[in-house]
Amino acid sequence: MSAAPSPASGSFALVADIGGTNARFALTDTAADIPQLLHPRTLENASFGSLQHAAEHYLASLDVRPARAAIALACPVHGEEIRLTNRAWSFSRSELRRSLGLDDLLLLNDFGAVAWAIPALLPEDRVALYGPEREVLEGPVTVLGPGTGFGVGLLVGSDAQGWHVVETEGGHVAFAPLDEEERTIARWLDARHGRTSYERLLSGEGLSSIDAVLRGGEGSAMRSPAEVVAAALDGHDVVARRTLARFCAVLGSVAGDVALAHGARTLMIAGGIVPRFLPFLRSSEFRERFLAKGRFAAYLESVSVQVVTHPNPGLLGAAVALRHLAPAAG
Repeated sequence: MSAAPSPASGSFALVADIGGTNARFALTDTAADIPQLLHPRTLENASFGSLQHAAEHYLASLDVRPARAAIALACPVHGEEIRLTNRAWSFSRSELRRSLGLDDLLLLNDFGAVAWAIPALLPEDRVALYGPEREVLEGPVTVLGPGTGFGVGLLVGSDAQGWHVVETEGGHVAFAPLDEEERTIARWLDARHGRTSYERLLSGEGLSSIDAVLRGGEGSAMRSPAEVVAAALDGHDVVARRTLARFCAVLGSVAGDVALAHGARTLMIAGGIVPRFLPFLRSSEFRERFLAKGRFAAYLESVSVQVVTHPNPGLLGAAVALRHLAPAAG
């Protein structure tokens, strides 16, 4: 890793990707030919009382104070007051800018940032799953994926015309169960949350919830998502394998619905969960459920489905967005 830049290096900017569990930070040189991530670091949110505290900790570790920043957040980013959806952090946009000594602060939805990253991905940063493998990225591009929550974004345009990101909160659309087991899961979640959205199933907590229902529901201790995935991949835990299989099937249904809603030609699956079990996903009902859209199955067969394997697509997307949107930041 190269030495930290001097505080006088005016072309360096802070980029961050703030989820419900982790806060990821890096520096980027806006004068470089292509977006790069320098000194990336992941911090656990539970160790900090606020986004400001986590950002100050990261910057102090490098002894640098950039004047510009682009921060991706797992929540809507409209307005002055910002509140994370899956973490008890909130802040004032103007106060955060002042406290970090910034001239420019760009805030992005987390999956909006991931969408910005897609055109900048290298071939080794993604894995083709299904559909045609095209040399040139073809939009519209649906970007979605499970992590602490379930994010959805949309990328429109082209390399020739330029790309534009549409930020959405599509992960909070109501879940539509397709069989009795899914209806049982939805009833269990309805009883706890009053409503079952995509995110209630297609997230780390959702994976744990599916597992709890399939192990008997009431009175079943919640296993962590990592425990469920490890048990499923080990092959000896039948319930864990059923849980992961159901998770993949629901993900296929939701991905097909969102791709149709977006008129997508490309679907990119991101988030921290899916890259852990790609072979399992390939052999699951994901493809069958993705295509099970009646008269539009043939349309979805032409959609290129890929998984993002870049370790920090949110940070990369924030760096890309800073180059495109910085004049409007503030």
